[in-house]
Amino acid sequence: MRSPANSIRILTVDDHPVFRSGIAALLATQPDMSLVAEASNGRQALEQYRAHRPDITLMDLQMPEMNGLDAMIAILREFPDARIIILTTYTGDVQVLRAMKVGARAYLLKNLLDKELLETIRAVYGGKKTLSAEASYEIAQHAADDALTPGEVDILRLIAAGNANKEIAEQLSITEATVKGRVKNILSKLGANDRAHAAIIAVKRGIIEP
Repeated sequence: MRSPANSIRILTVDDHPVFRSGIAALLATQPDMSLVAEASNGRQALEQYRAHRPDITLMDLQMPEMNGLDAMIAILREFPDARIIILTTYTGDVQVLRAMKVGARAYLLKNLLDKELLETIRAVYGGKKTLSAEASYEIAQHAADDALTPGEVDILRLIAAGNANKEIAEQLSITEATVKGRVKNILSKLGANDRAHAAIIAVKRGIIEP
């Protein structure tokens, strides 16, 4: 892959070859940018980062073997100054905040790539942090919400997996009454109509993985 002198050197990480090809084609039109490496999962991302030390890493979140969040944690552990931009289809506020807290410099939705990717790369390269408008809106929408406790999140994961209250109680070694009480709290905090609705909201917001 070409790497002109003084260009912004970029690593792209995504498990969809067509998407990576689209990124490559877009970057090829920019005289100040060069694609130095690609990876299809988080483990490859860490290997390619070590090998190429890119200026900017474009990271998908949902990937096989190692997801984007874990890959970002691993890269930043070795290279604290790594500049990583999350590219994803997920707008969930919890997921956005988690990624930014871990160390992402920007969070951009894939449907906005044509409009915002290039300026986001240049902004992050220049030392700025940025969020897409949709991601910012999602965070603002839930800023005043009560956060779920770790125990409530555990129950949500089991609800999403199709477990009844009795099964959840057995798996978590708590009473069925405790499960019912936590489910009531979950529905209230998420503004959900029922258990299934709560699971859908939790996935959408990034509280649990799909």
